[in-house]
Amino acid sequence: MSPDPPFSLPLSILDRSRTRAGEDPGAALPATIERAVRAEGLGYHRFWVAEHHAVPGIASGSPAVLIAAVAGRTTRIRVGSGGVMLPNHRPLVVAEQFAMLEALHPGRIDLGVGRSLGFTAPVRAALGVDEYPPEAFGRDIAELRAYLERRGPVTAMPALDHTPPVFVLATGRGLEVAAELGLPVVVGGPALLADPGPVARYRRAFRPSEGCPEPSVVLSLEVMIADTRERARDLLLPEAWAMAASRTTGAFPPLEPVDAVQARALTEKQRGTVDAFVAGAVYGTAADVAAELRRRVERLSADEVMASTSTYDREELARADAALAGLFR
Repeated sequence: MSPDPPFSLPLSILDRSRTRAGEDPGAALPATIERAVRAEGLGYHRFWVAEHHAVPGIASGSPAVLIAAVAGRTTRIRVGSGGVMLPNHRPLVVAEQFAMLEALHPGRIDLGVGRSLGFTAPVRAALGVDEYPPEAFGRDIAELRAYLERRGPVTAMPALDHTPPVFVLATGRGLEVAAELGLPVVVGGPALLADPGPVARYRRAFRPSEGCPEPSVVLSLEVMIADTRERARDLLLPEAWAMAASRTTGAFPPLEPVDAVQARALTEKQRGTVDAFVAGAVYGTAADVAAELRRRVERLSADEVMASTSTYDREELARADAALAGLFR
């Protein structure tokens, strides 16, 4: 008899519809949908998609449209946004989109919101958003919820008795906003692991709300499982290189094959970014990943794990998703 899986937490996926070198960018979208179908079969709890504008390496610019496509091909798994960036949208429009999604797929839609601006100055100009003060985020979330919950000056249609839960993609001030509004948070990054104090303060300051009576923390991180630790590290390199390239060239590129990345002559700065990305990920054999995940979950008292894993080879990615699911029940 095989041992029980080590984790009883919900396990979810954030998929950013990463494009691949040498492939039509549009191919990333049906690949995202197929990954969601597999994730549902593996028992994943949520499948979220992202919002990035005019980024060569990411095909997902409209979460609501992609959520509709994913939800239409699945039957059980929750589907949502990780996240809708509120600087880019009027709260009423977001409320209407997600009320419609909830009406079409009752009880399966999540609304994750964030405050990131466009990646480059031309993108920010195209979106008409040059700045977004910290106080605007809390104000926009409150307005969004009022439209959904029929408490605003107008009501988002269709008007529903049950509205999608709102999650805050949070760092710094975002954690304070989530605590004030009584909302769950999605957190990640080495800074919070090094200093879990902000998450602890979120829990202490949390004000219960009707939809979220207790604080809830979703831990988002890069996870890669392979037969050996060395192979798992290699599979992280395409994403690590894309991050390094974005910080030195200003463009976040499509994923490249592992061997193409390994053949690159990196600058000292690029090498540092690659190494930092890998160091922040959880990778190795299933046993390696189980041990490191447990440490990180316990450090932040996380209530759920969300893997944002990607790599060039989709078959390797599918195997990693299946291996990760095997650690949870």
